[in-house]
Amino acid sequence: MNAIQNRYDFVLLFDVQDGNPNGDPDAGNLPRVDPETGHGLVTDVCLKRKVRNFVQISKTGETGYDIFVKEKAVLNTLIDAAHEDEKVKSKEKGEKTEAARQFMCQRYFDVRTFGAVMSTGKNAGQVRGPAQLTFARSVDPIVQLEHSITRMAVTTEAEAEKQQGDNRTMGRKFTIPYALYRGHGFVSAPLAKLTGFTEDDLTLLWSALSTMFEHDRSAARGLMTTRALVVFRHDSALGNAPAHTLFERVSVHRKEGVSVPRSFSDYEVSVATDGLPAGVNIVPMTV
Repeated sequence: MNAIQNRYDFVLLFDVQDGNPNGDPDAGNLPRVDPETGHGLVTDVCLKRKVRNFVQISKTGETGYDIFVKEKAVLNTLIDAAHEDEKVKSKEKGEKTEAARQFMCQRYFDVRTFGAVMSTGKNAGQVRGPAQLTFARSVDPIVQLEHSITRMAVTTEAEAEKQQGDNRTMGRKFTIPYALYRGHGFVSAPLAKLTGFTEDDLTLLWSALSTMFEHDRSAARGLMTTRALVVFRHDSALGNAPAHTLFERVSVHRKEGVSVPRSFSDYEVSVATDGLPAGVNIVPMTV
């Protein structure tokens, strides 16, 4: 397969309104927050999950676009299945692991994109994925709100008897009124060559990042939207400039006079396109 030949670095901006973008199970599912600065956090794992979900629904049944880490999957069963493939079974003992690794990369989009540890059952090796994401961090400190909610029903007869027919269940819900998040990502051409990550895979990744929230709606997550995807393309496989110098060209600031941001229109986003390093250009993206 024709793997990508160029390095890419990108900036992802997305926001949330009246929702919880990524609950922290260690904090009662409160929105994740940096305790020192008060800025909100969304993990790379959370973002990759949404990419996986987008690919799963948009490429259902298409060869090469299955998802390895998906809901209710038993990973060792999938790894074992790779060793049952005729091409893998025909290999000598010392070659089976590499053959199984290649099988997994060819079959599963998320393996050849993000990588995976597949040495937990019948060994299919470990894969370093060419596409990696950082935690996303809110541009401004967030406010965590806690809401009491009521369900007009109970779960058991015992609860109904205890309430003498009132039948109410109280619960809690956590939201952020508004926050704009910024994350960064990288796509490595040398690693893409090892996994078979192609130009078609790259196009699918951009589509997923641009529209993943449109297919991940939930009352708990409120209104989440990808607002910008700024992609820097290098002319070479190893890159023509450090990623951090490119990221610094993307500026996000509150508009003058806005003390409490409550929408994306309260921010100004600018990209410095003048004087780009030689061998680097910005790929037009529509979000």
